[in-house]
Amino acid sequence: MWSVGLSSPVTCSCFLIGSQVILDRMNCLFTQRVTSGLRRIPVVLLQRSSSQKQLPTLTLYTKDPCPLCDDAKETLKPYKHRFLFQTVDITLPENKTWYKKYKYDIPVFHFNGQFLMMHRVDTGLLEQHLTKAEKE
Repeated sequence: MWSVGLSSPVTCSCFLIGSQVILDRMNCLFTQRVTSGLRRIPVVLLQRSSSQKQLPTLTLYTKDPCPLCDDAKETLKPYKHRFLFQTVDITLPENKTWYKKYKYDIPVFHFNGQFLMMHRVDTGLLEQHLTKAEKE
């Protein structure tokens, strides 16, 4: 069981797909290393109060190994409290579409599902998007 958030618990389940854990009731993603396969595991989420803003999501499209991705993650550390971070391993069979699109361009970042940047972290651009998301 995992707990996330701040107040009343909600039980739901999720699927382990490769190295990703995807919740089937909530718009969240947890990463966990697993050997292979699809498993259903119980999860306890704590709902946030409606007065709290949801953090924007920054998605890193990557593969292993990726030294540029490791450098990018280091660059992101000062900002990590301002967004939810998720990774997508483009080499996994279920991510063929992302592999075809980004195999020569990783690291690639999406901000709330939209392309943001590739090859390296542009901190100015990231700051602009984070500031805009915080104002909304």
